Amino acid sequence: MRTRDYAMLSILSGSLGAIGCGSADSSTASNADGNITGASSRLTSLAPACKTPPPTGGLDPDTKFFVVPPNPSAVQQVIDLAKAKEFRAAAKLGALERVPQAKWFTDGTPEEVRKAVKKTMIEAAFEHRVPVLVAYNVPFRDCAQYSAGGAVDTAAYEAWIDGFSAGIGKGQAVVILEPDALGTIPYNTGLDGTAESCKPTVTDAKGNTVPAPGADPSNRYAQLNYAVDSITSKAPKALVYLDATQSHWLTVGDAAYRLTTAGLPRAQGFFLNVSNYQFTTNSAQYGTWVSNCIAYATAVTPGDFSNCPNQYWNGGPLPAKIAQLNGEWTGVALDPRGEWSDTTDVVALNTSGINLRYANMLGTTQPTTHFVIDTSRNGQGPLKVATYAAAPYNQPGAVDQPGTVISGLANGDWCNPPGAGTGLRPTANTGVALLDAYLWVKIPGESDGSCDIAGGARAWDYSQYNPWALTGDAQNHFDPLWGIVDPAAGAWFPAQALQMAQLANPPLF
Repeated sequence: MRTRDYAMLSILSGSLGAIGCGSADSSTASNADGNITGASSRLTSLAPACKTPPPTGGLDPDTKFFVVPPNPSAVQQVIDLAKAKEFRAAAKLGALERVPQAKWFTDGTPEEVRKAVKKTMIEAAFEHRVPVLVAYNVPFRDCAQYSAGGAVDTAAYEAWIDGFSAGIGKGQAVVILEPDALGTIPYNTGLDGTAESCKPTVTDAKGNTVPAPGADPSNRYAQLNYAVDSITSKAPKALVYLDATQSHWLTVGDAAYRLTTAGLPRAQGFFLNVSNYQFTTNSAQYGTWVSNCIAYATAVTPGDFSNCPNQYWNGGPLPAKIAQLNGEWTGVALDPRGEWSDTTDVVALNTSGINLRYANMLGTTQPTTHFVIDTSRNGQGPLKVATYAAAPYNQPGAVDQPGTVISGLANGDWCNPPGAGTGLRPTANTGVALLDAYLWVKIPGESDGSCDIAGGARAWDYSQYNPWALTGDAQNHFDPLWGIVDPAAGAWFPAQALQMAQLANPPLF
């Protein structure tokens, strides 16, 4: 099956070369101080031969990543397109499936996951390539949202992760450890004192709704620390990366604190933008700030994570924020609640002011924490929500008006946004000192979930636009951006898959 699938895809897509250090998207290079510069210094300015030396115990810049077996639904879609004489579309989708992508492990017994991981390791070794493995089975995974699931408790998770680690063995692998695990921590409170929304519950013997046993920050941190130690001890050549969410989620200080608490000092680094759509340029800058904050709050002023400048404001007391707008995060606005909001659909945000603050805070201390970026779906950036404020949609509100349809769409822009395309191809030759690799972690074409109002991923005023003539509860279980009920999380989404291939940036061929 694997040989036949690859043969079909190869015929339709031809030879697909990896895009390396001189790749073109909206990314930027680093200057002499290690800061990410603006759009004028994009990766297109780098010579094709430029290489960064591999970090200690890290990836060689010439690393070739493993191409996982294609999704059978993708193969069938390529065949169907070819039969319909849509040869260019078939070739585009075939080319997409030939790009190295991650292999996800989400369930099974410890022995089952050990065998499954070992199988992938053997296949990758046979081709002299490095696999990217995603461990995605932490208890209370995705906090009962579209990708809900995970091990039943800490003991079960520890046994499962031991099986995962044993499957890697002595081979080299990149491990993406539990996407969103540090973004959605049960019953967590952020550094700013805000209680977060992930609150799993159960019904006790008296019929009362109570917090689920084991659903708390201490258990989540214990699980991740155990996982880091299990993998690094049983799979010494595995490079483990922890979750730092993405540039439009956790603040820099919160991400740095959670990473450090979750075992980062014993891991290779952290990952960004998994299953998301933020521009590579801004992800690279955010990752650099997180690394800066870790250095500051561990080596310069231990524990002072909350004072790290971040993507929503650049530090200082609230009254001073207004004076700090110019020269900081381009496109920010002060909303009625007195908080900063950033414009995520700007390709390369002006970050010179915050970079200067970090330079002054760090002095001679150098950041050393490495990271990787998921570029599988960010070639066109995040959802352009302003489109839906105009005719014919006429959806009310604005991004900086909480509770409106447009702000609701912005909050759900992580879920199957139309207009997305694949981004930079996987490579360990990034030209940025702390950036170990661009990877395709999320599988392009696999749905984020049935994005709708009921699940909280969509907002829509059907009185303004409803060509589907939906009424009643049906409106709550429909995706108005695609005009259909989306496939479940992880299921193949043909329309999105083809769009990802057609809107790839850089083009697939």
